[in-house]
Amino acid sequence: MNAPTVDDDPHRTPGSGPGRSPRTLLVAPGRHGAYRTIGAALRDAPDGSVISVADGSYPETFELLDRSLTVRAVDGATVLLDGSGGDWPVLDVRGGSLVLEGIDVRADLAALRAENANVTVERCSLTARTGPAISVRGCPRFAVRRCRISGSAQGIVVESSSGRIDDTSIDDVASDGVVVGLGADPEIRNCVISGCGQRGIYVYQYARPVIEACDISRTTGAGIAVAHHSRPVVRRTRVRDVQDVGITFGPGCAGSVEGCQLDNTAEPAIEVAEGATPTVTEPAQRPAATGDVGLDDLLTELDGMVGLAAVKAEVRALVDEIQVNEWRRRAGLPVGGVSHHLIFAGAPGTGKTTVARTYGKLLKALGVLARGQFREVSRRDLVGQYIGHTAEKTTQVFEAARGGVLFIDEAYTLSRQAGSGGDFGQEVIDTLVKLMEDHRDEVAVIAAGYTDEMTGFLAVNPGLASRFSKTLEFENYTPEDLLQIIGRMVADGDYLMDDEARPVLLDYFGRISRDANFGNARDARRLFEGVRKAQSQRLRALGRVPDVLELRTVTAEDVRAAST
Repeated sequence: MNAPTVDDDPHRTPGSGPGRSPRTLLVAPGRHGAYRTIGAALRDAPDGSVISVADGSYPETFELLDRSLTVRAVDGATVLLDGSGGDWPVLDVRGGSLVLEGIDVRADLAALRAENANVTVERCSLTARTGPAISVRGCPRFAVRRCRISGSAQGIVVESSSGRIDDTSIDDVASDGVVVGLGADPEIRNCVISGCGQRGIYVYQYARPVIEACDISRTTGAGIAVAHHSRPVVRRTRVRDVQDVGITFGPGCAGSVEGCQLDNTAEPAIEVAEGATPTVTEPAQRPAATGDVGLDDLLTELDGMVGLAAVKAEVRALVDEIQVNEWRRRAGLPVGGVSHHLIFAGAPGTGKTTVARTYGKLLKALGVLARGQFREVSRRDLVGQYIGHTAEKTTQVFEAARGGVLFIDEAYTLSRQAGSGGDFGQEVIDTLVKLMEDHRDEVAVIAAGYTDEMTGFLAVNPGLASRFSKTLEFENYTPEDLLQIIGRMVADGDYLMDDEARPVLLDYFGRISRDANFGNARDARRLFEGVRKAQSQRLRALGRVPDVLELRTVTAEDVRAAST
């Protein structure tokens, strides 16, 4: 197997210039008018050209010296660049730039080696039996996106370079998954690294990578090892099921570990050697299911909800008033009466039920409510079938809610038909007015519904409005809020969202938010279910078993399919 050197030729016809599009050369063995080999196309290609490769296995290797080229598979084609058996890289790029898209590369020594070049590798599958699948050194800019690396001695080696590794899976490597050294500062995001014979990520010799939202598992060595005065930033990354410690910092190293999750690792989960000075911020610990949640934790939970700035401020003001009243009571000072009953007004899907649950927990943490339990009811749970039955039924529901929150959803339906024959909604309201006054310190009643309808609800009984201390207005979520909400759904489901999907989502949410039947977070949930279905259909049509990254990634195509 030969390895042709393709360098600048002063006699080469320029392929691009003012007003000209890049030249495209087709490689398709057996097709008239097309090149039989990639090497032949490369020799004829002017700088800036695109080499478009049809289905097939190509036993070729190349040295590219100071060239600027794109090599990509024809849409839907399976292209294998097979350099196995050679003791040199399949693609050896020095200077210039290379974009490699949709190509499978099989090598012994290295699939791609780049020095002092700008390289982009996207949607490629690479393996190198005795060396790194990808090696970049001295590269001012590189990008590895949505690739799969497996069966290699090492995954990706980055030295003295800047760039990004995104949405890439690295598995079944004999040594380290990713090596970052010699001052390199790449960003490594949303990558899955597993099955490494040594470390998941090894950072050495003054390197400064950002490692964010990655999943590292099944390594023989540490999940992440930091050495030789390196300073990585590790954020929201999970390290699990490793034989050694989760993250280790050697002497003289610094950096930070922020909000990471470490499960089933050797002890200590994070090992810091003498002389190392990293900043470690552990993720918030979830309380045990049987234990009480503290006031500060509940307020943090409230603040973590998307949007709802005015509602959060109102709830905090209520908490502050209750807390200060308790301090005054302990000091022997007079305290005014405070009603804990509230009106939650706004469109569906704006978080009213979630806030009501948290409000009950806050009242329990403050000592106002004995149990803080949450009871959600609607008209059918309160209205009886005959005279006298409604008051009895409403009282039973109220008694069951004592010590916690009674949340009446769509409360305006109790007044909508008041006065009509055979309707007992008014009887529910009259019964509630008396019970709320008699037991105002034992229960918090929250009546929820559309803003205009709730105004009518409060008008049907002279004493009803006075029983509620405040109305909290839940505004519609903005498109940006809904993007954040669906982003959390994606993360909670262990999915990844590609960057191209975000503007599609914003456009969709911008359109539906103007609809009279806009469902806010309910519409976001409905869309996410549709996106999952669209992704399933797309992956099923591949005709093969998808890899882990493909199973996790939802695309703009999936969003468009779900939103039409």
